[in-house]
Formats: sequence, C-alpha cells, structure tokens
Amino acid sequence: MATIKYYGHSFFEVILTGFDEREKVVLVDPWAENPLSPVKVIDFRNRKIDYIIVTHDHGDHLGNAVDIAKLTGAPVVGVYEIALYAENHGVRGIGGNIGGTLNIPDLEIVLTPAFHSSERGAPTGVVVRGKDLTVYHAGDTGLFSEMSLISELYNPDIALLPIGGHFTMGIREAVKAVELLKPKIVIPMHYNTFPLIQADPIHFKKVVEEKTSTKVVVLKPGEILQYP
Repeated sequence: MATIKYYGHSFFEVILTGFDEREKVVLVDPWAENPLSPVKVIDFRNRKIDYIIVTHDHGDHLGNAVDIAKLTGAPVVGVYEIALYAENHGVRGIGGNIGGTLNIPDLEIVLTPAFHSSERGAPTGVVVRGKDLTVYHAGDTGLFSEMSLISELYNPDIALLPIGGHFTMGIREAVKAVELLKPKIVIPMHYNTFPLIQADPIHFKKVVEEKTSTKVVVLKPGEILQYP
C-alpha cells in the first residue's frame, strides 16, 4: 500500500514500492519551515529517504532540500541547474531536464513542463511512478492544455495541484486541470500559506466532484492518504 503525507504548502512525502520490490520514500519540494508544517528539518535525521525532488528553485520549493539531504544522504533530483546547486552545497545531485524518464533504476521519474518562473533552469512538475502508484506533482504552474498529454502518457493515479492563485492556478484553472489530467484522486496544495494565496479547498472539492469522476481528498498538514 502506498501512502502520501502532506506537510503543508507544496511539501509531500510519498512512500511507494519501487521496481526492485523495496519501499521507496520520496520527498517533493521539502520546505519544512513553511508556516503550516508540522515537522522541522531535524525530524528527518536518521530517516530513510531515497530521493528529494525539487520542482524549481524558489525558496518555498527548494526549501530545506540541501539540509535534509545532508541529514539523510538522499540525492536531490531536479533540472540540471538545481542538481548542480545541490552538489555545490555538498550533497549529491541527480540532474536531468524536461523530457523522458530520468536514468534512475528503481522508480520512474519524469520532469514535466510547468508554466512559472525560476532562476536556476526551467520550472517543472514531476511524475513519480512505482509498482503501486503513479503520482503527478504539478509544482507551481498555471494551466496549460498539454496536461492532457500527461494524462495520456503517464495516467497518474493521484495529482497534487496548486489552487491558491496569484502565483499558480486558482480554483477555476485547477478544476480544468483535473478535467485534462483525469486522475482518480486529486489533492489540493499551495494555498492558505500566505494571505495572497487564500483559497477554499472545500469549494474546489465540490466543483471537481460535480463536474468529474475524480475524488478530491483535502489533507490537513500532517495527514496521510493511503492508496489504494
């Protein structure tokens, strides 16, 4: 059984079975110091973390990736420039780019487009696929029609989508993203961390479930979704 744990903002921990039949623990956009986070960086000391994925280099996404990598020995995965940044700060990086599957043996990890900004390389989303779960973390992005290709190519079971507006999709755009992606489950993220990105996830849930067959699961920081 795979699990997804939400730590607030866009920070998730995904536990799934790798193609080597072993449990894999993946952190995505690990900003442990976000105002909603129930954890601190030190809480990851001595934790088994296999990969730390960073979608782009803004502080609320690159976050505490390097500090957690130093505590755990996990590599930082992202576009080439983010991996280089990690290596320049004393931790291992796995750098790729938007395109095909990264050369990682035990999971399928694909960096996908995101419509946003970044100082180091291009902003991305990411698809992570193991034997029991495929999850799409959209990163910070506006709506784009090629999300339908993410659905066609990778068929994500779960999509993690921003709904807060101002910097990313708001609720209206995220609902359309669900229609394009067609996941079984969607979890909203990147909302209510700051006044600028206030949004009502219950309204998002209502509209999505009225218009599509996708189930919306609203997680509070610290809560876990088990899949299936």
